[in-house]
Amino acid sequence: VMVDPDVRGQGLSWVLYGLTALVLFARDGLRPKWISNVTQVPAVVGMVSDTFSDVFPSPLPGARQSFAHLQLARGIMARHRAVFGVGEEAGFDEARSVITNAYTGGSDALKKTFEIAPKHRNAVYNEFCERELDYGRGDDVLQLGRVDLAGARRYLMREVPSGSLPALLAASAMLALQRLVFPVVYWLDDSRAFGTLRPRRQDSGAVR
Repeated sequence: VMVDPDVRGQGLSWVLYGLTALVLFARDGLRPKWISNVTQVPAVVGMVSDTFSDVFPSPLPGARQSFAHLQLARGIMARHRAVFGVGEEAGFDEARSVITNAYTGGSDALKKTFEIAPKHRNAVYNEFCERELDYGRGDDVLQLGRVDLAGARRYLMREVPSGSLPALLAASAMLALQRLVFPVVYWLDDSRAFGTLRPRRQDSGAVR
């Protein structure tokens, strides 16, 4: 995602980086979902680490690479490099989950120096990126985490502007209602068809 420098800092990050994940989470019945993030921007690394659950890599205490993290990262690098503009020449440091020489697959214009990369308000993320990434070579972190109830709550409380929160909560509630409550209502109603479900009784005129 590229943001015009003239509109940076105007509250767009919560829409660009979290809203889609929240909508998918609500539509899927609040079941946890894995998310991935490829970036060299400290501000984005920090937002993902602060918002989602079980994020790796992250400088936060307790961050660890599970077997699921490793397998998902391997799958992404094996089959989905093109989605992130990462060429075949790029390497992957599995232990740190860092893509080395990442900007060779058509994403050259996105490559940044550490000095111009937007910083996070918490210096720990800036120091983490400066330490782990070679900006001259063009490294990225491949972060993996999960959106779950705890992550959704953190996103709503920390990232969403207070003026947008009521409308977003209402929309999320409707999506969750559609996935959780309506199927139960339709299941209990044996007078009409719903998907593969058929009424217990049919009109005599429709039966031959």
